[in-house]
Amino acid sequence: MSSADAPQVAPRRQMWPLYAAGFTTAFGAHGIAANLGGFSEDAVTSLMVLGGLLALYDGAEVLLKPLFGALADRIGARPVLLGGLIAFAAASAAYAIADSPGWLWAARLGQGAAASAFSPSASALVARLNPAAKHGRAFGSYGFYKSIGYTLGPLLGGVLVWAAGMRLLFAVLAVLGIAVAAWAALAVPAVPPLPKTRQTVLDLARRLTEPAFLGPTAALAAASAALSVGVGFLPVTGAAAGLGTIATGAAVSVLAACAALVQPKAGRALDEGRITARGGITAGLFLAAAGLACAMMPGLPGLLSSAALIGAGTGLITPLGFAALAASTPTARLGQTMGAAELGRELGDAGGPLLVAAIATLTSLTYGYAALALLLAIGPVLVITVLRRRSTALDNAPATDPRRTYGRDH
Repeated sequence: MSSADAPQVAPRRQMWPLYAAGFTTAFGAHGIAANLGGFSEDAVTSLMVLGGLLALYDGAEVLLKPLFGALADRIGARPVLLGGLIAFAAASAAYAIADSPGWLWAARLGQGAAASAFSPSASALVARLNPAAKHGRAFGSYGFYKSIGYTLGPLLGGVLVWAAGMRLLFAVLAVLGIAVAAWAALAVPAVPPLPKTRQTVLDLARRLTEPAFLGPTAALAAASAALSVGVGFLPVTGAAAGLGTIATGAAVSVLAACAALVQPKAGRALDEGRITARGGITAGLFLAAAGLACAMMPGLPGLLSSAALIGAGTGLITPLGFAALAASTPTARLGQTMGAAELGRELGDAGGPLLVAAIATLTSLTYGYAALALLLAIGPVLVITVLRRRSTALDNAPATDPRRTYGRDH
């Protein structure tokens, strides 16, 4: 996407509703997930039911994000954003009003499907409303507020559930969804879909298997895997070392705070030319790997250093990964690309904990951390090797080779 597509930086009043949409999807996902098995009268008491409800939301996102991303390209990202937010509010209100186990399943499925619509649409609008030279800053700010949602979701959600049960939390999410939808309708401008050439399934497969897409998407998936493992397993490690809930909770808070604070700084550094997307992503992967290695150390120092490094690493990767994807994607296909990239993040979010848990079951949690750290550390080496070979191939390729269009090195 060239700067001609968005000649001026979008005013803050247009960007704030998009940041609020990112906060909404993060707050809704973690606020409910962290409190489904709580102590209110309407909490879920069966582990099987709890697992099913958690998987239902994530499964809807995995299946539907690429579809809604493509729809945003076809009809415009703004209608899909508004429709997704309204559907999220409706799904949340359904359980708040009905208050029955069946409606809880329906509401959770509806929330996941709705988030699949407005999350990639918000990302596409962040790119469309800003010039390429400011994508780092824009995605850094978007990631910051999304991280705030992940951080506050379990805490504020727990307060609401403690005060009046799950129905109050769902009611608050319904009001939040409607409020953000109204805000976006008033402040976010209509960004019409751009004309695009006909795309076959082979064209799509070729574009989504290019290093310009696979590299950033794999890095985003790795960041999500490290973040999910840190949030889920660092408290287990702390408890095994005899640390209390305050210490383990502080570690998770450090992780979330570092991820939130680093993202805007990383985005600004990219825009100002102080770092490159490839260099920053590589550094982020090594930082996250080092954080997982620190988790193998006993005691509070290992726990806190692990949280800080994982948070800093994921904070580096996230805005740079999305900025690189936006830069290498034809503007008319931004929604499709963002939806596919979000799918990669969801797979990392689920795959990281599954890998660590499987290895920990057979051996110990220390080896689980080591396995994921190794994967993150060798990732940059593989990417650099592939890109060097690709650069050599492109140097010898004719000017009309499609790889020169979709394989730009950013």
